[in-house]
Amino acid sequence: MTSTSDPIIAFDTSLGRFVVQLFSKEAPISTANLLERIETGLFAGSSIYRIVTPANQADTVPAKIEVVQFGYPSDVFKENDLPPISHETTQQTGLRHVDGTLSMARLAPGTAGSAFFICIGDQPELDYGGRRNPDGQGFAAFGQVVEGMDVVRAAYALGEDQQQISNPIPIQAARI
Repeated sequence: MTSTSDPIIAFDTSLGRFVVQLFSKEAPISTANLLERIETGLFAGSSIYRIVTPANQADTVPAKIEVVQFGYPSDVFKENDLPPISHETTQQTGLRHVDGTLSMARLAPGTAGSAFFICIGDQPELDYGGRRNPDGQGFAAFGQVVEGMDVVRAAYALGEDQQQISNPIPIQAARI
């Protein structure tokens, strides 16, 4: 699936570095969104702010997931922010939410923009047709951790009783 022309992004955190390869051919819209945010400085000051574990999800949730979310929450206003992007379903891209997949966080289709997550373990309920989102459209997978999954797992281990962690982990740098 990956090619040598796919962009590679290094994220530095206080827990260490993780590196993601983006799938620009399969998911060009989501890839361009992250690249533009990094290139224009819109990613500066972001953090790992949400950790979703089986323990911090209500029993009524139709499909529990395990992810580490970073970037900016949708309720955080950023001056000169980019508009939301079109939704690239896994049905369209052929990508799947497996361990280490980078994906776009969203509410409704077409609302993704500044929040991203990484899967801990395989998460098929996040794919098109999955039960995590009632609309069945899933989430837009567009990259894969290729180095530093131990750093992502270290962040995941800091999960709390609530999903929004009390001490967000700053992303000190994000470089192409």
